[in-house]
Amino acid sequence: MDATKILLSEQEIPKAWYNIAADLPVPLPPVIHPGTKQPIGPADLAPLFPMALIMQEVSTEREVEIPEPVRDVYRLWRPTPLHRARRLERALDTPARIYYKYEGTSPAGSHKPNTAVAQAFYNKQEGTRRLTTETGAGQWGSALALACRLFDLACTVYMVRVSYEQKPYRKVMMQTWGAQVLPSPTDRTQAGRAIRARDPDSPGSLGIAISEAVEDAATHDDTKYSLGSVLNHVLMHQTVVGLEARRQMELAGDAPDVIIGCVGGGSNFAGLAFPFMPEKFRGRAVRFVAVEPQACPTLTRGDYLYDFGDTAATTPLLKMYTLGHTFVPPAIHAGGLRYHGDAPLLCLLYYHGYVEAVAYGQRAVFDAAVQFARAEGIIPAPESAHAVRKAIDEALEAKREGRPRVILFGLSGHGHFDLAAYEKHLAGELEDFAYPEDAIQAAMRELAAIQP
Repeated sequence: MDATKILLSEQEIPKAWYNIAADLPVPLPPVIHPGTKQPIGPADLAPLFPMALIMQEVSTEREVEIPEPVRDVYRLWRPTPLHRARRLERALDTPARIYYKYEGTSPAGSHKPNTAVAQAFYNKQEGTRRLTTETGAGQWGSALALACRLFDLACTVYMVRVSYEQKPYRKVMMQTWGAQVLPSPTDRTQAGRAIRARDPDSPGSLGIAISEAVEDAATHDDTKYSLGSVLNHVLMHQTVVGLEARRQMELAGDAPDVIIGCVGGGSNFAGLAFPFMPEKFRGRAVRFVAVEPQACPTLTRGDYLYDFGDTAATTPLLKMYTLGHTFVPPAIHAGGLRYHGDAPLLCLLYYHGYVEAVAYGQRAVFDAAVQFARAEGIIPAPESAHAVRKAIDEALEAKREGRPRVILFGLSGHGHFDLAAYEKHLAGELEDFAYPEDAIQAAMRELAAIQP
């Protein structure tokens, strides 16, 4: 097939999400109540989430029907294109065939609306009037602001302060769709005030912003909380990406040997990879590679332990690779990858060897992003650029070996609002940062006390 873009029609938007819980070869550790140290039940989550999402969180059905109002909104940008990166292949002089699934065509410019729209729909159905959430670089906050506007819900976004300052246009985007955007930590919540009392100049973190958004939702009867990654139902909603990609690869007459995605919490990686994962379970030699920043190396240097999902320790305990819920990452420009833990489903598969992981410094990542942009034209988001880096390295390895391989990676969004980071890179001003080992070990000692 000679096509550069492999396209599907609107009629081919998936009618059901794929739930990998039905096919797991090993059981997922339960979510634990921090007080009782017993597995939580639906009632424990009811203050934060509508019951429809709680039922999806614990579902083991292989397919969960996508409601027609959600599919109707998906038609604004789905199906998204699968690109054959022919120009990049020529620039690298590689025998590898490189494909990327491009999610930057959504109104918010990333993959995040795939779950934001679903979550807004289910909340509206159950009478919610306002949603709260956190956001790092702003992709998730933008997506939820859009979804709330489409379903007539109010939206409050706690944006990590360093990203609030680095990426003002994502803030404006959210405000254009009607959301209230606050730089976290704020003086609005007890969690925020406590952080600011200890560190008035705190750059913030996703863990801190989650604490604020959860507290806000839990203290208002008309409000629920919305999470953009980590939880099972969020990852499931993102599988529209991989379901489409699987069909598009069939149309291209190819099958991926390696599937690559960046990882902050896990939704982008899971959305692309999970629909292909049953092939791995059945014994096909396909590799799955999660890519993260060296400044926030959860999979590559964290421990597989129970931890809180937020800094203020208000959430249930999740079994995941973590750097500790008190982790405050450096102000790297891949703000969407600055979370202290990862999705339990992804962590389980990594622990049992079904997924590989690699970490890069941001200079190498931006080198790859510029190389990709100069070949393919699209300027990738800094988060997506981590997957680009690994895809290029895989293609160069194929060149050294003189053997072809088929590479598929997720380009989860564009970098149009990240040009300040590109400006610094092009001026040689970006610095690498590897998170200190002593800080990781100190966090692990603290976590030992909360293990069930």
